[in-house]
Amino acid sequence: MSKQKVRSKATDLKEYGKKRDFRRTPEPRGKKGSKNDSPIFVIQKHDATSLHYDVRLEIDQVLVSWAVPKGPSTDPGEKRLAIRTENHPLDYADFEGVIPQDEYGGGTVLVWDTGTYRNLKEENDDSDEVKSMNQCLEDGHITVWLDGEKLKGGYSFIQTKRPDRKGDQWLMIKMKDEKADARRNPVSTEPKSVLSGDTLDTIRDEMKEE
Repeated sequence: MSKQKVRSKATDLKEYGKKRDFRRTPEPRGKKGSKNDSPIFVIQKHDATSLHYDVRLEIDQVLVSWAVPKGPSTDPGEKRLAIRTENHPLDYADFEGVIPQDEYGGGTVLVWDTGTYRNLKEENDDSDEVKSMNQCLEDGHITVWLDGEKLKGGYSFIQTKRPDRKGDQWLMIKMKDEKADARRNPVSTEPKSVLSGDTLDTIRDEMKEE
């Protein structure tokens, strides 16, 4: 299989569509979107079977996604497990609401953080190390600079286990830079949506009232 075919498969939305009944879920149907001037990232707090954070990076016009059970950290000494999940469409970046419990991913979702990012591998002065995000994804080693409302600075995504029955396992690690802060715990102290200012509870309550 050629590298081009691998890259196309790595950033498609077929699995996203297969897992959802759009007659029932309020999630966007989605399709590949036009490329932004600067690629975006979004982190969604998702209270499903278990509470976790969905970290998504725009790559090749889709949101490549990981489920991070403990959420992102600002402490370089903490390595957070990140399980690769299906790609999501770009318009999912604004999604907040309640997915029906009997649907895939059933539970409440809010936009915990969002912003743009830079691929640090493209900024390397060593020409042999300059890599696109697609190449980094295939290699299993991504380094990006996040410019969000809650998270800023460098983060690494390192694949530790290739896909098998237990999933595609990665680590999300804060890099040692001026934005690192071992004393800060944004997952615990900053629970609200950066879009609406809502919490998971208020989103659930609002949906019940409709």
